[in-house]
Amino acid sequence: MEETKYIYNHADKYIEIGYNIAYYRKHAKLTQEQLAEMVGISRSHISAIEAPNIVRKVSMDLLFNIAAVLDIEVYKLLIFTR
Repeated sequence: MEETKYIYNHADKYIEIGYNIAYYRKHAKLTQEQLAEMVGISRSHISAIEAPNIVRKVSMDLLFNIAAVLDIEVYKLLIFTR
């Protein structure tokens, strides 16, 4: 039996995660610099994650850390409405 492999492009989901991070970061009144420092990454990394024209993959560890800093449940960063 032949095995079928499926390859999906999830770029739109990573972009939406970036929108969600930006939304909750702004709600928490944090700058990109402050959030980046609190989760241990560079400001340019956060900027790339939030940028709608850049597809930046995000690890689960980083999502958990961002959610903890923003004091939200991680699922809120994974809500896809577009």
